[in-house]
Amino acid sequence: MNSALATPTASLDDPFYYLTNFRFVLDWVGKRHADLLSADEHDFLDQFDNLPRASQALLVRMVMRKGELFRLSKLNYAEIGDSATAIAPLIALDWVDDQPALGIDELFNQLRLAELRHILADEIRAAGLNASSAKTVLFDTLASRFTKAVPLQTWWPDASDRVVRLTVMNICDRLRLMFFGNLRQDWAEFVLTELGLQRFEAVPFTPQSRAFQTRQEVDTYLALHYLRQRLDEGELPAELHPEVPPPSDNRWLATRRARLLLQLGREAERNGESALALTLYGEAGSSEARIRQLRVLERLGEHQTAFELATQALESSPNETERQALARILPRLRRRLKLSAVPSDIELAHERWDLTLPGPQCVERAVAEALSEPQAPVCYVENSLITGLFGLLCWPAIFAPLPGAFFHPFHHGPADLYRDDFVARRREAFGACLARLEDGSYREVIQATWQEKFGLASPFVHWPIVDETLVELALECIPAGHLRACFERLLGDLKANRAGLPDLIQLLPDAPADKPRYRMIEVKGPGDRLQDNQRRWLTFFHRHEIPVAVCYVRWADSAEPAS
Repeated sequence: MNSALATPTASLDDPFYYLTNFRFVLDWVGKRHADLLSADEHDFLDQFDNLPRASQALLVRMVMRKGELFRLSKLNYAEIGDSATAIAPLIALDWVDDQPALGIDELFNQLRLAELRHILADEIRAAGLNASSAKTVLFDTLASRFTKAVPLQTWWPDASDRVVRLTVMNICDRLRLMFFGNLRQDWAEFVLTELGLQRFEAVPFTPQSRAFQTRQEVDTYLALHYLRQRLDEGELPAELHPEVPPPSDNRWLATRRARLLLQLGREAERNGESALALTLYGEAGSSEARIRQLRVLERLGEHQTAFELATQALESSPNETERQALARILPRLRRRLKLSAVPSDIELAHERWDLTLPGPQCVERAVAEALSEPQAPVCYVENSLITGLFGLLCWPAIFAPLPGAFFHPFHHGPADLYRDDFVARRREAFGACLARLEDGSYREVIQATWQEKFGLASPFVHWPIVDETLVELALECIPAGHLRACFERLLGDLKANRAGLPDLIQLLPDAPADKPRYRMIEVKGPGDRLQDNQRRWLTFFHRHEIPVAVCYVRWADSAEPAS
């Protein structure tokens, strides 16, 4: 069943375009998430509808601005008219507080320096400060003297302006969260779309197409979000840890919870709280958390415990990133425990080129220019070409309208893209796409998708690099078998494997039939080393006989090449 709600058609020529967009979100949430709303939130939707348009517009303007405190004189919008008149119904509903208590920090944020010098003149003189002291000096000196929050009229009885506080931001944030499924996206998504700067794939919505199925899931998301905010503001992991919500059956929320526990663990580790860090990493349970847990145990000298955990991790089919880390940790632990060494299964072989260039300059583009020939162009593609071809071929699988994947019109990609079950849920669809590489129709499919979808947001296709000419030449030169091998590796771990690909590709359409018609080139400037994800790709290329070279550059006036 397609959505009954069309994407908003507000124009930026309409002075109330932002109100149209806001009402679209309210309508969407009201129709699709009614069972997740509290009585207060239902009342908000009903009461908003009954407000005068000027009051609706002023509320939205405040919601879209930063913070919750505003000077009334700065809420000045031509289409709204008199802000004092427009704000009166909002005050009557207690959606705006027109007498908010202001702490000294809020006072300094709202008033100009001249105003502060006027109303705090006595305190400035008593503190021995110069009347022309800077705002930061005034605050640093006077802040400790004012511990009570009071309304502006108490601070400044003859003030000609008012400071008001928006009191429904938490409701608006919750509604925005239920619409977008995250708090990262905001009202700017509408504006960018209306400007034509962002275009999105049209995916049908079903009743199951929503980010949250229960109110508890929304509460859990918000709890995790605010805990992360508090961590960023300097609160200690030991204080925040007890407030972390319990594990959720929702795999998406479970992933967010694990990420927060990892972040808490890293901060605890930085603070020297090793025992707490081990606990947090253990609760996180992610592959990165396991590796960090092992490194903490190593530093603590708990080599036997670390060895047992590392062995268990190796036997549990880890992803490539974790396997690579374990391949470094286990030999160290074996040496510490005086155990016999085990041969590593990590291999790294690649063709090496050494190149001296005038510099310094942008090293990748310098190499591309130095190696490029009219009939053998070198293109700077980094992580964009292979992933772009993958995204074009597998577009139907990536944008399959599965429950929980798309729940609003502004998705850059499926919401479950990096969940463990992303590929499993679409196994048949990905199989059908990759089968095109076997029957030879992949070129036509990729080129047709490029034409049809050009400019639409995609998590894999970076249009400025993957232009039509590059796509056509790459399809002419790169064998289908090599593409299939790379695409299957991407599907093995989309988050980790989409990075680390070589910087350049040289396309050789006129090469003899028995020679490779392309080669990938990783560039390393002076002092630069191969990263782990690059090493994994190089090992993969070696195993699949995919042509690749690493070009180590030194500048002509430098004695040392890259290592």
